[in-house]
Amino acid sequence: MTLKWSKGELLMQIYWTKINKIIDESPEVKTFLLDCPEGFTWEEGAHTHLALEGFNAGDQPNKSLVRHMSISTLPYENSVGITTRIRENCSEFKSILKNLVVGDKVALFKIHSNVPLKRESKSIYLLSSGVGIATFRPLVLDYLNRPDSVNHVHSLNIDSSNDFLFTNVFKSAPDKNFIAQYVDNRHTYYEEVKKLAADQDGLFYIVGSDEFIVQNIELLRQLGIKQEQIMLDKREQHLAKFFTLDTVI
Repeated sequence: MTLKWSKGELLMQIYWTKINKIIDESPEVKTFLLDCPEGFTWEEGAHTHLALEGFNAGDQPNKSLVRHMSISTLPYENSVGITTRIRENCSEFKSILKNLVVGDKVALFKIHSNVPLKRESKSIYLLSSGVGIATFRPLVLDYLNRPDSVNHVHSLNIDSSNDFLFTNVFKSAPDKNFIAQYVDNRHTYYEEVKKLAADQDGLFYIVGSDEFIVQNIELLRQLGIKQEQIMLDKREQHLAKFFTLDTVI
């Protein structure tokens, strides 16, 4: 199915699909596993737009029923995974989402990957906050399945709730040069980032709130990490606001 968007100037593919499983990852975090629609393909680090029924019922799309979401699975898992935090007081979108059940329909459209796994024979450091780790789950799976041209991967996640996510995937495997580390406070987190930045040739991926991203960039730049070594889950046109002279202390 296609939908005319932006005054009829852009045609894009809409994939309607069903929820096949809902996983309670923690008291506030759910993963919705969706049937893979025919023709829907993606790579590690991809994101898509998730839309709820009714979003395209009128002449103009109802943007309150659409959210930009990372895909937390890989194609071989045969489900499109959407992992999100849903608090008690939440938006209209998440209020509807949390009440959906297996068999309900949702729509997917516009797939893109800003943070694919770079295979440049360097070490990779995955820095995330809370549910942001969902973006990195496919990168870790891809690396563990095929570690070619990657020296080492180290994941560092901070979550003050202590409800750490995906611990079945993010578990250290020294034989595969993979370290998974969780911390529950900012002081410990930033001290660990300083240790990781001792690798002046590493690649640093950051996922989290804008504030979290800026704070990490400030610290990494302070420690001698160059802009081209820092990967963000942002489209190219949005990178400039994170990489400005004002963010370097």
